[in-house]
Amino acid sequence: MNEKSDTGIPNEISSRREYKRKFSLREMYQAFMHVPAALAKLIENKKKEIIKEDFIERLHLAVTEVNGCAVCSYAHAQMALEQGMSNEEINSFLSGDGRFINQEESKAIVFAQHYADTRGLPKKDAYQSIIDEYGEEKTDIIISGIQLIMAGNIYGIPYSAFKSRLKNEKYKDSSLTYELWMLLAGLIISPIALIHGGLKSIIGLSNIRLDQSSMNL
Repeated sequence: MNEKSDTGIPNEISSRREYKRKFSLREMYQAFMHVPAALAKLIENKKKEIIKEDFIERLHLAVTEVNGCAVCSYAHAQMALEQGMSNEEINSFLSGDGRFINQEESKAIVFAQHYADTRGLPKKDAYQSIIDEYGEEKTDIIISGIQLIMAGNIYGIPYSAFKSRLKNEKYKDSSLTYELWMLLAGLIISPIALIHGGLKSIIGLSNIRLDQSSMNL
C-alpha cells in the first residue's frame, strides 16, 4: 500500500521532484479554450444537482493522478476532505489503485483517466460509451469537470516545479526557462483562449475534440 501523509496525499506526490507529464503551450491554449463552456456547465450543475459534487471531485482526482500535478493534488485533496471523503479514498484516487471506485461511476472515472492519458483527445467510441452509459446531459457535465481540471493541471504542473525550485528542490528534468515560459506565457494567452472558447460556445461549436479512431472502453 502506498504511504500517505495526514492530508491524504501519497508521499510519492508530496515528495515529487520530477515531472510525471509535461505539456506544451499549444496544449495549454487548447485546454484554456474549454474553460468557459465547461465552467458554465458546472455552475448550472451545481444549481440543479444533476451530478453530485463529490462525483465531480473524484473525476478531478482521477485526472490529476494521471497528469501528476502536485499543487492540484493538494488543492483537490483538501476539497475532497471538505466534502467528506476519507484520507484512504483520496489516497486511492491519487495513487490510481481504484479500490474506492463504485460501479455507478466507474465508466466515467475510466474515461477521465483516458481523457488525461490522451492529452485531451479521447477516442470517439470511448466518448460514445459515456453517452450510452450516462446520457448526453450527464456526459456534458462529466466532460466539463474533466476539462476544467485538465486546464488547472496543465498550468499547475510548471507551477509545482517552480514552487519546488524556490525551496531549492529542483525537478530533475526541468529548467527555470521552461517553468517561467509556461507560467508567464500562460498568463498572456489565457484571456485570448478564454475569449476564443467563449465565442465558440456562443455560436454552438462543440467543446470536445475527438480522436476518430476506434477503441473499446
